[in-house]
Amino acid sequence: MRAKHGGVGLGLDAGGTQTRWALADAAGRTLARGSVTGFSGQQALTAAGRRQLDAVFRDLREALVATHASSPLALCAGVSGYDRSAGDTMPRLLAAGLGLPPQAVQCFNDVELACRLEFATGTGGMVYAGTGSIAWAVDADGAAHHVGGRGGLIGDEGSGYWIAKRALAELWRREDDAPGSAVLSVLGAQVFAAVGGPQWDQTRRALAAKDRGELGQLALAVAHAAEAGDAFALSLLNQAGDELARLALLLIRRHGARRIALAGRVFDLHGAVLSRLAAALPAEASVFRSALDVAPAAARAAAASVRLPV
Repeated sequence: MRAKHGGVGLGLDAGGTQTRWALADAAGRTLARGSVTGFSGQQALTAAGRRQLDAVFRDLREALVATHASSPLALCAGVSGYDRSAGDTMPRLLAAGLGLPPQAVQCFNDVELACRLEFATGTGGMVYAGTGSIAWAVDADGAAHHVGGRGGLIGDEGSGYWIAKRALAELWRREDDAPGSAVLSVLGAQVFAAVGGPQWDQTRRALAAKDRGELGQLALAVAHAAEAGDAFALSLLNQAGDELARLALLLIRRHGARRIALAGRVFDLHGAVLSRLAAALPAEASVFRSALDVAPAAARAAAASVRLPV
């Protein structure tokens, strides 16, 4: 029996706080879209995490049924924290959880997928800076390569979490040196308001209660302080731009990426981040802010991969 391409595809853009989904048909039309709870690749590695995934997939199935659109025949998913070197557990869980055959599931790290959707192979790379930071390029042979992305404990330089940690460390160092000085600074006023007050106990409780994504939101307070004239806040954002430029330069030098797409909310914080990054790159490099809507683009890719009998 011959086969033809076509069918409904499901695209997922899964992050720690939200999973965006979309359905598309073989003509490239978006049929439906929405969001459910976020998840990450790391959840596939523990029993507790897999139970959480079961709940997310149940909610997703219910959301898809509620759209009254045709059921998807294939899935293309980008999952934060997913690493194919850890095995095929996540793709298998996605297949089982959504009632799809394993061969109908394509699963990538979320930024890798965005890079593959943004560029033809071998033509560009993507630098992502949100709660964490990482950069990906796909070479002419279709192999993916990344730099950075080592996590908040030892890496993720230039990310929102990295900016927040450095701001808090600086403020409490100042407070040790000269009690009362930190809260009087523009940076201190902004950051302490965001954590609930100027006392150490309030910062300590915030560090204990908030996850990385919530703590990364403190980068907004740093940006506000920079806008208000705080010199350290501005220097911290300049340093973030330098660190993200390093990732872009590694993609250019190692993998020949001449077009660099930028994604993630850190690039929206303050103009200093982007201007420092752009200034550090060679003149022949082209840098642009990605406008890619990943979930519908992934759904179109999934739909194009479906093979129907004729």
